[in-house]
Amino acid sequence: MRFVRLLAGFAFATPGIAVPATAAELPSAGATIPVQALSLALIESMKSGTRTSVSERAERLGPVVDRSFDLPLTTRLIVGQKWATVPSGEQAALLAAIRKMTVAEYAKNFSHWSGEAISVDPKVDVRGSDSLVKSTLTRPKGDPVILAYRLRQTGGQWRIIDVLYNGTISQLATRRADYAHILDANGVHALTVHINELAAKAAR
Repeated sequence: MRFVRLLAGFAFATPGIAVPATAAELPSAGATIPVQALSLALIESMKSGTRTSVSERAERLGPVVDRSFDLPLTTRLIVGQKWATVPSGEQAALLAAIRKMTVAEYAKNFSHWSGEAISVDPKVDVRGSDSLVKSTLTRPKGDPVILAYRLRQTGGQWRIIDVLYNGTISQLATRRADYAHILDANGVHALTVHINELAAKAAR
């Protein structure tokens, strides 16, 4: 199924909490909200797949991606230490390309529904300043798909900065490895062109 191929590009077991904590007591309170919003939007995208185009689904998913992900931070982490030396115009162009690709890939891959469901674990695994929120995608056929979302606070709001597939495959680390040779050989502009090409391919 196409949406599974998207996930394969990227689940963490979270410890139980003996006594429920209030929002004031738990610094990570609210970390599940972006994951729940994204999960709901992806199921809705799948259910609308037979009557909407990729561009229509992308238009609906775009605002959810903007609210759920910290794409500016993700973009900086992909580039690494060289980010500070990149001209602001090239930074903005790369961020726009990564957003376009992210939205287009979700719109293309989450386009068919046959009874799938996504459940989000309310327990949060706190790792330093980050939180990990686990979700499970169940399918009528095939094993469940376990994902963990790594979130960090930006402006007081939790945002996704990485997605881990089965607790071992990091989307962020995979992208950094895939893009490193382009950055090293030809710089940020070449990477922007490459990612825009990927986005255009996904949008067809």
